[in-house]
Amino acid sequence: MHIDLADLDFWRKTPKERGEAFASLRQLERPVFFPEKKVPFLRSGSGFYALVRHADVVEVSRNATVFSSEPAASNPEPPSWVKQVFGESMVNMDDPRHARLRRIVTRSFSPKMLAGLQSDIDTACTGIVDDVLRDGPQDFVTQVAARLPIHVICDMMDIPQAWRAKIHQHVDVSTAYTGVRTSLPRTIQLAGQNMLALLALQRMVIKLGQERAADPKGDLVSLLVTANPDGEKLSDRELGSFFALLLVAGNETARNTMAHGIKLLTDNPAQRELLMSDFDKHIGNAIEEMVRHVSPIMQFRRTLTQDYELRGLELKKGDKVVLFYGSANRDETVFPDPDTFDITRETKPHVGFGGPGPHFCLGANLARQEMRAMFRELLTRMPDIRSVGEPELLVSNFDNSVRSQAFTF
Repeated sequence: MHIDLADLDFWRKTPKERGEAFASLRQLERPVFFPEKKVPFLRSGSGFYALVRHADVVEVSRNATVFSSEPAASNPEPPSWVKQVFGESMVNMDDPRHARLRRIVTRSFSPKMLAGLQSDIDTACTGIVDDVLRDGPQDFVTQVAARLPIHVICDMMDIPQAWRAKIHQHVDVSTAYTGVRTSLPRTIQLAGQNMLALLALQRMVIKLGQERAADPKGDLVSLLVTANPDGEKLSDRELGSFFALLLVAGNETARNTMAHGIKLLTDNPAQRELLMSDFDKHIGNAIEEMVRHVSPIMQFRRTLTQDYELRGLELKKGDKVVLFYGSANRDETVFPDPDTFDITRETKPHVGFGGPGPHFCLGANLARQEMRAMFRELLTRMPDIRSVGEPELLVSNFDNSVRSQAFTF
């Protein structure tokens, strides 16, 4: 089997074909190097080593001093002007800059803050299911999975209702840009749309941040633009970058897992029956197994700051490695029979929220909270809900996104 993870054609293959390719790579003694191809509007470097085993992804994730997120964690790397236009995202930073931003935003995701959101999340889930029962089943993504995460984020930040439809539209445009493009004209079109969408999101929240700095309220924006106990707060530009990250990355984790999750429960009726036999007992592990199985974000890149030996491979300063979370989550040495969906599996070691270390997903517990509430509402009020046919997937090397999924109840 010819395998080239740097070739965008690889990501047009079916999930089954890609899974078989990664399984082959996991059997090799050392990580494989893939020369990079030229991609329009993106930087092409010399190439990268593919880390496909669970142990390698965990080791690198824990060692952020050697394996840097700078200058960019995405692969291929965006051009340098992107930072000048949009500011710098936390995912592309190392300490101490990353630690400073994380200190400021972490208080927004404290257990106390998340507990205070539970009533609003439950109410949102009720409203979403009310709408589905009224309108009938059409597309699970647009009617359910895509609505809840953005609704919760907008509520946390007290975004005006009049802005929300436009925000949802901008997020969808940004997600589409992570897909594999079929032609140069299409790439140019998506790049322009993506840039305008991100700029619009940033302008919205910067305007809101300036208003809340002058007149703070009890929302997330006010919390971020007023000083924490150490006197730290987000600048306008930092707030804009964080808002875009929260809406795109934070939204995609819960959205993708829920959309794939309804398909997994449909295709595995015995697991669904087990879940419904004692929802509170099984839902926590069921969500972890869904995230492991789905791996909503498929990869991130790191750049070496010094020479390092990894599994007998002599890596040099400046070399790049790509962490393939989806492959690590199917590592047979960690997850026996990894392609099987099993909600009784011990899934704590999975890297579906990123590997352990400073870049572990900040919103992981919020995503879990949203999914627990949504599945409870769906399975309680629509006990016969199930997916119909195969999902339409976004062809992407980054985002394991479901574009649409027919369903019935």
